[in-house]
Amino acid sequence: MTMDGFALLVRKWVNNLQRYFINQNADFHQRFFITNEEDIHHIKNVMRNTIGNKIIINFNDKKVFITEITEISSNQIELLPIKQLDVDTELPVDVTICSGLIKGDKYEWLLQKSTELGANHFISVEMDRSVVKLQENKVQKKIDRWQKIVKEAAEQSYRLVIPDVKFQSNLKAIYDTINNYDYVLIAYEDEAKDGEKSRFKNILNNFQTNDRVLIIFGPEGGLSEKEIDLFRDVSLNVGLGPRILRAETAPLYALSSISFEKELMGWIEWQQ
Repeated sequence: MTMDGFALLVRKWVNNLQRYFINQNADFHQRFFITNEEDIHHIKNVMRNTIGNKIIINFNDKKVFITEITEISSNQIELLPIKQLDVDTELPVDVTICSGLIKGDKYEWLLQKSTELGANHFISVEMDRSVVKLQENKVQKKIDRWQKIVKEAAEQSYRLVIPDVKFQSNLKAIYDTINNYDYVLIAYEDEAKDGEKSRFKNILNNFQTNDRVLIIFGPEGGLSEKEIDLFRDVSLNVGLGPRILRAETAPLYALSSISFEKELMGWIEWQQ
């Protein structure tokens, strides 16, 4: 077997290893423990791993290690780091998807797919035209479910971080945080109707590595004039192409555009 062939086999083996997250920074010289009940169940009963098997662990500091299972008990799994992997699967910019509260299954689909496409943070907001309303006593339960969906999507898509999910009862709370961002964009369907096609692309060209980008999307009924006016002096309204997109697909268009412009185009230029 050639060296290239052997390297290919190693890559395939690594890619087939199951991935999990640990809420700690990496340290090659110590052992780590998985204590999440669902992860323990998945490792033991679904994947049927035993002592000596290898799994991949993503740490808080975005370091990734192949680890060996050294002990399995009912409430924890002990791991020994074996080899650090050189992996970078994150978008070069930090993207927050702020979207109007939409019907449950649609929002869960949005969370899953947007995580796969590289979003870092999610904020669900009860906006003026939101058909769905979230009762205060059910907020935490809903966030826990959303966070679980995001975690599973992050593991499946080889993300280095698990995006966080928050809920706000109105857009004013978001307005109060705009100083945390380098760019605040509003995906406004009227811009698409008016034929605006270039502004979003021009803004993407200006993004720099590690820029913090907030993109606001309306619910099924769109953003109200009052909500647009709230951000008028601190944001840029952008159209997402010539078509009118659904509330759950517009974030995917935006994330795919960012990935194409800042990842794929850069790779193509490097190849040339």
